[in-house]
Amino acid sequence: MELFLANGYEATTLDEIAAAAGISRRTFFYYFRSKDEILLAHISGYDDALRASIRDHASAGAPIDVVREALLEMSARFQTSRTIAISRLIRESEVLSSRRPRNDLHRERIVYEALCELWPGKDRRDRLRLVAMASSGALRIAVDTWLEQGGKRQLTKFVQDAFTNLKAAI
Repeated sequence: MELFLANGYEATTLDEIAAAAGISRRTFFYYFRSKDEILLAHISGYDDALRASIRDHASAGAPIDVVREALLEMSARFQTSRTIAISRLIRESEVLSSRRPRNDLHRERIVYEALCELWPGKDRRDRLRLVAMASSGALRIAVDTWLEQGGKRQLTKFVQDAFTNLKAAI
């Protein structure tokens, strides 16, 4: 991550990554198929944290409120200049930004599955999926706006605003 942030994603070579990690290029390919997977592995670490946060906020009320509280907690952890730099790095990379829709769907699935654990009735599945979809969209809007404004306001404020707008629209 430090190399990507210092040199840019495209300019960072596999040889530089392997050297910084103290491994051979061949060993690198034992763990990763490409340098894309390094960033994807970094991002996937958030999946378990999101699931746990949703479970931890089960008492917040309705599913939309549970997800809002979980995302507020998660966003409070990631309000650093490093997070802004990593987010920009991902968005500026053509390869990585092309995966954004897939990542959004993946996050939506994580939210949906966590909600289904809390509300296991099959009759609620469609409604829980709608909550997951809408919540993911609200988070995207919050993060996009936060990044556009250079992280001047706390990310949690943008998440709160996005959920307030979502609930008002419904």
